[in-house]
Amino acid sequence: MDINEDHNWKFAQCFGDKGDSDDVTEADIISTVEFDQTGDYLATGDKGGRVVLFERNDTKKGVEYRFHTEFQSHEAEFDYLKSLEIEEKINKIKWCKRQNAAHFLLSANDKTIKLWKVFEKSLKVVAENNLGDGPLAPAAGLRVPKLAHHDTIIAAVPRRVYANAHTYHINSISINSDSETYISADDLRVNLWNLDISDQSFNIVDIKPANMEELTEVITAAEFHPHQCNLFMYSSSKGTIKLSDMREAALCDQYAKVFEAPEDPANRSFFSEIIQSVSDIKFSHDGRYILSRDYLTLKIWDINMDNRPVQTINIHDQLRSKLCDLYENDCIFDKFECGFSGDDTHVMTGSYNNTFHLYDREGKSDIALQADKSAFRAKRLGSAKNKMALSRGPGKSMLGGDGVDFNKKILHASWHPRENTIAVAATNNLFIFTDKQQ
Repeated sequence: MDINEDHNWKFAQCFGDKGDSDDVTEADIISTVEFDQTGDYLATGDKGGRVVLFERNDTKKGVEYRFHTEFQSHEAEFDYLKSLEIEEKINKIKWCKRQNAAHFLLSANDKTIKLWKVFEKSLKVVAENNLGDGPLAPAAGLRVPKLAHHDTIIAAVPRRVYANAHTYHINSISINSDSETYISADDLRVNLWNLDISDQSFNIVDIKPANMEELTEVITAAEFHPHQCNLFMYSSSKGTIKLSDMREAALCDQYAKVFEAPEDPANRSFFSEIIQSVSDIKFSHDGRYILSRDYLTLKIWDINMDNRPVQTINIHDQLRSKLCDLYENDCIFDKFECGFSGDDTHVMTGSYNNTFHLYDREGKSDIALQADKSAFRAKRLGSAKNKMALSRGPGKSMLGGDGVDFNKKILHASWHPRENTIAVAATNNLFIFTDKQQ
């Protein structure tokens, strides 16, 4: 597939350290990015356990976000029973549907999920009281102290903490369309929670064998259907996607459908099992299609056809010959995320060299954009040069040769639900790209 250079996508903004220093603090590396349902707010989580929120700046004509608030969501902990250190790194953030002036969002590290309330808080100070310089006034002159508005701050408070339900590392959380329940998935189990109840959850999928030596697969991601509150899917390291119906049984191990692509014997190798592991799955907004990402491909599935994907898009097929090197440097285990555009006509996923790709759903066009320091340098030089630099992107030459920088990769990105604007995490920077005309 040829890279499409005739497009209107351009760099809009960058948050984070814009210097050339390669000395990045580990805690500042962004580990998740998520737009809310309106697209007016954007959340990022990092390896230091912090959540940073951005809001749309409507006073500007183009697409611009501004800092909203930041709070420490998780702290590093130590499990003394298992002698395990629990990282503070934020694995996933999900926004709850907004019901009032406050925002609610779920954030999860490896073991614990928290429900945060983010709201505007008015700070008041005593403006009038009875304490003057002289002696106290007689009783008739006593006045009730008055409070006056002093400042408005953005406060974040944890409303619920959902702990002690996962033995293994949490890889996914997904809020149901009923806005009352959500699921959380780790390597071997999927749990169903009520947002209002933090001390109890229901185990709805358990693939742990009686003898752990017989373990052949793990759960890699899980997501609720966007409209039908009884349906959810989960993917496995064996390359399968299982669609389950919670109305069928309490334990959803008897899945309704299994989506599995037939393997091409010609491509069978030592690394086949590793590269077929599904790293991310997403429903389309209308619930009709499923998007899945494994190491080398994006697959689009029709929910009504489980024997093969309707579209398979090769992301970086040229790396197939380098799988041995990628295994040695552990890059073969990189978990790239994927997503549909707001209107479901395009799909997006990341690659190396800080590149991410936008494909139309038929897989006919490929727009490659680079979330790199050169993007905002080009913006300063002028829009024409900016567009040329972006449309060239890394091209096939950078990925085809040995010039692939495996340390620079786009693992996390989120597509605005109502327009063509994308938020991309590149190490410790957050990039915003858009094709909206100024």
